[in-house]
Amino acid sequence: MKQLTKVVIEPMRVEHLSRVLEIERASFPTPWPRDAYLQEIKGNRLASYIVAKVGEEIVGYAGMWVILDEAHITTIAVDPRYRRQSIGERLLVALIDEAMRRGARWMTLEVRKSNMAAQSLYRKYGFRDIGIRRGYYSDNREDAIVMWAGVLQEAHFQDHLRALREKLMEGSQPGDQGEERGNGEL
Repeated sequence: MKQLTKVVIEPMRVEHLSRVLEIERASFPTPWPRDAYLQEIKGNRLASYIVAKVGEEIVGYAGMWVILDEAHITTIAVDPRYRRQSIGERLLVALIDEAMRRGARWMTLEVRKSNMAAQSLYRKYGFRDIGIRRGYYSDNREDAIVMWAGVLQEAHFQDHLRALREKLMEGSQPGDQGEERGNGEL
């Protein structure tokens, strides 16, 4: 059984931004500036941003917008030293939970065509490819795959999510919370 790192998921706060930006620069060829995150967590009532912590260290973060009944994942990133420990998956589950809490019926996202790890995770959680945004990423004009999951409130989706959450928690340590801007590494 894979042993997971003890992770706590909590809302992103201004004091987290220095560390978030370090992970951002290590994860994305065109990182968002501090002001973008500041606007998201302080000025965008439609946004929900979270961090993953191991002890006191922020090791990952994620964000989304919930507009009416649609949730759009804007970013997920994990510190390269903490990848392959299911932290990205925990962040995704936390976003799905918050989207449902806010009344979202479905979720969307864009992911780099080359980011097979992220695509695999999203498909595991019921996302399907629904389109391509040609030349979407400004750093190299790479295409983005548009992915969609829904309807989040349906029994089939809920049963699948419950089973995946239980499997994720099997490898967790006591006290863990289970819980990709589309182009970050998990």
